[in-house]
Amino acid sequence: LVMDDDPLVRSVAAAMLAELGYRVALATDGAEAVTLFRQATAEGRRFSLVILDLTVPGGMGGRQALPHLLALDPQARVVVSSGYSSDPILAEPRRHGFAAVVLKPYDLAELGRVLDRVLGNGAWQKSA
Repeated sequence: LVMDDDPLVRSVAAAMLAELGYRVALATDGAEAVTLFRQATAEGRRFSLVILDLTVPGGMGGRQALPHLLALDPQARVVVSSGYSSDPILAEPRRHGFAAVVLKPYDLAELGRVLDRVLGNGAWQKSA
């Protein structure tokens, strides 16, 4: 599940994740991401990983969406994403509840490394 308010970023992320072998769901803000996550959970499905844009002007960003996702699934693997490297969450994502950071603009190789590291043994079904 990828959440970003920028349609171009969502499109690029979806294409890169598809190239890496993942099925992708997209959300425009944190509220929509939480809704999609809740629906998947209610249907007995699980997202292998969630990528949340840290800030969404005028909407719910990753910082605000994370507690809602973890309330639904405390084992959720959530990666924070941003184009601004100065936020303290990006320096210490685990301290703030995120599994890792992926910076924008996305790089296919780096995105793949982050996902491999976060997903570990690859036992999860590939859906992001």
